[in-house]
Amino acid sequence: MILKENNNVTTRNSISVILLACLVLMMAAQPVTGQTKSKISGFILNDAGEQVDLVNISIPGTPHGTSSNSKGFFQFSVPRTNEILIQFSRLGYLAKELTIKPEEYSNPDDIRLTITLEQMVSGMNEIVISADRDPGSNLIRIDPKSISSIPVVSGSFEDILKHLPGVSSSNELSSQYSVRGGNFDENLVYVNDIEIYRPFMIRSGQQEGLSFINSDMVSSVLFSSGGFDARYGDKLSSVLDIKYKKPTYFGASGSLSLMGGSLTVEGTSRNRRFSHISGIRYKSNRYLLRSLETTGDYNPQYTDFQTYLTYDLSTEWEISFLGNIANNVYEFVAKDRNTSWGTVNEALQLYIYFEGEEVDKFTTYMGAVTATYHPHSNLEMKWIASAFKTKEVETFDILGQYWLNELDKRMDSETYGDSLMNIGVGSFLDHARNKLDGQVMSFDWKGSWKQDNHWFNWGARYQQSFFRDRIEEWTMMDSAGYSLPYSDTDLFLHKTVFSESELSQGQFTAFLRDNWEIDAETGKVHITGGLRSTYIGLSKEFLLSPRASISFRPLWEKDLQFRLSAGAYHQPAFFKEFRDREGNINPKIKAQKSFHVVGGTDYFFIAWDRPFKFTTELYYKYLWDLIPYEVENVRIRYFGENNSHGYAAGIDTKIFGEFVPGIDSWASLSIMKTQEDIDGDTVGYIARPTDQRVNVGLYFQDYLPNNRSYQAHLSLLFGTGLPYGPPGSQEFKSFWRIPPYRRVDLGFSKVLVDKNNPSKQPFLKQFESIWLGLEVFNLLDINNTISHIWIRDISNRQFAIPNYLTGRRLNIRLQAKF
Repeated sequence: MILKENNNVTTRNSISVILLACLVLMMAAQPVTGQTKSKISGFILNDAGEQVDLVNISIPGTPHGTSSNSKGFFQFSVPRTNEILIQFSRLGYLAKELTIKPEEYSNPDDIRLTITLEQMVSGMNEIVISADRDPGSNLIRIDPKSISSIPVVSGSFEDILKHLPGVSSSNELSSQYSVRGGNFDENLVYVNDIEIYRPFMIRSGQQEGLSFINSDMVSSVLFSSGGFDARYGDKLSSVLDIKYKKPTYFGASGSLSLMGGSLTVEGTSRNRRFSHISGIRYKSNRYLLRSLETTGDYNPQYTDFQTYLTYDLSTEWEISFLGNIANNVYEFVAKDRNTSWGTVNEALQLYIYFEGEEVDKFTTYMGAVTATYHPHSNLEMKWIASAFKTKEVETFDILGQYWLNELDKRMDSETYGDSLMNIGVGSFLDHARNKLDGQVMSFDWKGSWKQDNHWFNWGARYQQSFFRDRIEEWTMMDSAGYSLPYSDTDLFLHKTVFSESELSQGQFTAFLRDNWEIDAETGKVHITGGLRSTYIGLSKEFLLSPRASISFRPLWEKDLQFRLSAGAYHQPAFFKEFRDREGNINPKIKAQKSFHVVGGTDYFFIAWDRPFKFTTELYYKYLWDLIPYEVENVRIRYFGENNSHGYAAGIDTKIFGEFVPGIDSWASLSIMKTQEDIDGDTVGYIARPTDQRVNVGLYFQDYLPNNRSYQAHLSLLFGTGLPYGPPGSQEFKSFWRIPPYRRVDLGFSKVLVDKNNPSKQPFLKQFESIWLGLEVFNLLDINNTISHIWIRDISNRQFAIPNYLTGRRLNIRLQAKF
């Protein structure tokens, strides 16, 4: 089936040529008038003269700023004015403001500073702990340095989010996550203002490979789990806003472990006008997959290359390029499987002997060119042209022959745990030949303007997408010699999906947002309001999303901040939502819609002479025009109709601080309920597939009291069971719940070389730091269930056999920087 909005491939190519031509003309244009810039650089130290990293450095009310690196060094450029106000803040230190007058320096073009920050002490009424929340929004700042120490299986940057309140994941092999009852497709990810896409045909964590985000290239992270402002859209659940580094000196870093390695190189030209940072990564989780219950020859190989280049054309213009090439290949030859499960009243065992193999390949390309224009200190404009391309192939032929046995459950029996009788025998054959080609092109214009206490943001975006795919899947099921479904005259397949389609659609989006800062006698107030509009070419929908928020930080003895936000959110169908479970395309699919209300508090306090922050948020989301779906491992299969409405409500709490002096840890607790009512059924409200009622996340760090170079890192995740039901059943898809997800990962690390412990060896003196770690994945060796395989016995009873995730594994990791 071909779905187009009165255009064709020629139109798509014309659009890309027009966008490229506009970009070239814009690059060639030189400003008639401009303003001289000042480069501001220097070092940040603490009271003891030690270098302080990860200090947030900003010019209030403008987008200019940066953060200090591991050597305490910072550098950025800002349009020159008579006075420049700079703010320095970091958790555990007193915030500092500095006003400089460029003309008072010997070289106003190159201003050098040395900043000293005071560490906090208890017993001082004037203590103010710098917030990790972006003023006037529901975005929180995350320290990107944390991901290097968290013991995680996937090694993806997104793993740091799984420990945050409101975020849940029950699959350590995947970087995907659910936020406040939403599914994996409802999360926005930006890198340098460019929307990021992932492969579309992934069905399991084994296939997924590397996530887009390269943690070694990240400089800053903002994340919102709901109630975000009009700058971000068009998804229902969350936004992750990443900024990559703009290097100020030459450096390199690398890592090596039993599951892969990475190398990152960065640097600048002599005149500092050109900067570059590039990274290459390789991953193979073959060692980890061997702990799965299905044995065989696993051969996954995932590689990617990324580069971020910037060049200052003049004091007003900057051009940058972000590029990525990723190639994920998954090969598997299955052998056998042995699974025991059940209860004290019914203990069962399944044997499966396999023949066949699976070969999957997912190749993606992404490139984006950005031009930034700073005519003066209060105004910034950006033009972004980006393109994304994916080629995906999934092929497998797997024959399985199974025996279902009943086990001896009598604990006093000599044959306890042994097979007593066979209650089912059969076979199945899974076949797939699936292909997908996709392209997404977009052109963005964004601007910001600072006027007194107002900060205005605006933007417009045109996006054109094209997808062509062919789905050929079928399953033949045989039980006790009879093909299912049974017929005495014909041979029927148990499940078939055959589809070939093309989908082309355009989308135009615009937004306007204002942040108003008020210094009242009773405290500081931030009011943010905005409007986002979207026109969807295929469905002819025009959508408006008003959003507003207010935050108040009163001048009380106790340091508190109160927040309230509300707004409308929508998610236009992109590609997968148009197809139902049988492979049919529904061209009448509309955008899914929701209305959010979020209220919360931040409490900053001192305990044990150390800074802490306690956060609480309550939220309610009303959802309508929903497309029901089911989740199989990580694959989402939509039902292809806007025939549902529902809600999500809950509370999130988090405590963050120095439980151990000088090192951050945190714990989170989330309680949530999400349900939907599918039109036309008689069941009423049922749990949505992401209805995980309770989630607990803990990340704790410690070190030896007399030697801080020895550290321990503990990661704990707990989530109550997700709903599931028989395949293909819309009314009973949430009838049961899988067991809770419980996982503990433990890491030990030894800092071999750093700035406080330099090496005396000539070779090692070249390194800024060397770090060696030992990680124990799934410390308690718990069998966590991710999905089920359904089979029948000789009495035609249907059984759901759990598919377990990975077991206990050890990993060695080496990291180095120079």
